[in-house]
Amino acid sequence: MNNELIIVLDFGGQYNQLIARRVRECNVYAQVLPFNVSIQEIKRLNPKGIILTGGPNSVYEESSPHCDKELFELNIPILGICYGMQLMAYTLGGKVSSAKIGEYGKCEVDLDNKSELFNNLITSKQVWMSHSDYVSDLPEGFKGIGSSKDCPYVAIENKEKRLYATQFHPEVKHSIDGQKFIHNFVINICACKADWQMADFTTNSIKQLKEKIGDKKALCALSGGVDSSVVAALVSKAIGKQLTCIFVDHGLLRKNEAQEVEDNFKDSDLNFIKVDASQRFYEALKGVTDPESKRKIIGKQFIEVFEQEAKKIGKVDYLLQGTIYPDVIESGLGQSAVIKSHHNVGGLPSVVDFEEIIEPLRMLFKDEVREVGRQLGLKEETLNRQPFPGPGLGIRIIGEVTKEKVKIVQDADYIFREELEKRNIKASQYFAALSNTKSVGVKGDYRSYDYAIILRAVETDDFMTAEAVELPYDLLKTVTSRIVNEVKGVNRVMYDCTNKPPATIEFE
Repeated sequence: MNNELIIVLDFGGQYNQLIARRVRECNVYAQVLPFNVSIQEIKRLNPKGIILTGGPNSVYEESSPHCDKELFELNIPILGICYGMQLMAYTLGGKVSSAKIGEYGKCEVDLDNKSELFNNLITSKQVWMSHSDYVSDLPEGFKGIGSSKDCPYVAIENKEKRLYATQFHPEVKHSIDGQKFIHNFVINICACKADWQMADFTTNSIKQLKEKIGDKKALCALSGGVDSSVVAALVSKAIGKQLTCIFVDHGLLRKNEAQEVEDNFKDSDLNFIKVDASQRFYEALKGVTDPESKRKIIGKQFIEVFEQEAKKIGKVDYLLQGTIYPDVIESGLGQSAVIKSHHNVGGLPSVVDFEEIIEPLRMLFKDEVREVGRQLGLKEETLNRQPFPGPGLGIRIIGEVTKEKVKIVQDADYIFREELEKRNIKASQYFAALSNTKSVGVKGDYRSYDYAIILRAVETDDFMTAEAVELPYDLLKTVTSRIVNEVKGVNRVMYDCTNKPPATIEFE
């Protein structure tokens, strides 16, 4: 690991990994640790700075997460964000109160640009708030460096002790100049040299994988997507033919995708095995409607298929998975609340026939994964492939999954993607999903009673927050016309304009 490190202490906020990502954008390595990590461990890691994250709790409640007061006596610069600000103030003798008027979403604030944190920036800003408590009395030695209409202290500092805090979230893109605030903290206040690069991660990972796996065998769950493809390339660099990649066609892929993945990898240097397990998955999902149950069933089936294939090729010691940071945070590991489990994070059987599961990309965001892939020489068409969830169309079909429903959503999704690509419309992710709602319609002279398709397209740079894309209305009309005319079983099409949050990008 690079000598320069910023520690992000996790107090349960949904943007915690995003904070780490913003620090890495400053070319400084950031590591997320649980809030109750020991002072001894922090001293051992010797960070250049510490960031305290947001969280859903009220700091004055006995059950809320707290840190050792000694943390603020280590002579290390600290930035508290949202709950982290309240915790800093409360721990050091200030007062935190319940706000009469909470602030959620976009908010106008006035900042003191004489502070190092807001150095030489425009003082009036739009930022992203998410709080129902506020700091009502400052600890000794602190002063306010920002306020809003309803909150007297949206930012505070103790310059002598190098302690800073903001009630708003500078890490989200809705906060104007938020990245500059983080840059000021990391580079100016913490005095980091900004010399960490993704190339360091790639080189170190290959070395660590070589040492860990040694002369043993590894199995990679290859879906053909960005994450699993980068894992396969990374591990292949480390151990070569000791790696076997298994592609499971679970019958829940996009139209023509199974053949495309096979064509991309069957002639490569990897040991490539394709398994058609679609009927097995359909039978396991029969009658299941709960989304979490579907995810866990799909995850369990994946592992069982891999175990069976592993036995055919002899003893395999390690299972490689393409888990990345957004998977981890949304699965609720650490302090953060569960949004949804991911098949490569949760839902695994308690006993598997592998010595260990290795997740080389677990600390990376999607754009960082793509950069690793470029360094490994993967094709741009592979790296820029539309994101696709591990459980596939199983979570883009609301309710029970059947072979017939899969065909409907495959055909509708293909039309939607084809029309967007014709017009060269760029979006981070776009797809069609099948609702569990049937409604009356008219086709020709006959009454129809068919499903509704839901279209979704979002723009995001981190997949932690996302905004719905304003697609041209004539495009939506064209897509709608094609779907209701070409896809059997559909008589209605809707477009989802919801941002993330409050929605997730996927439906289940």
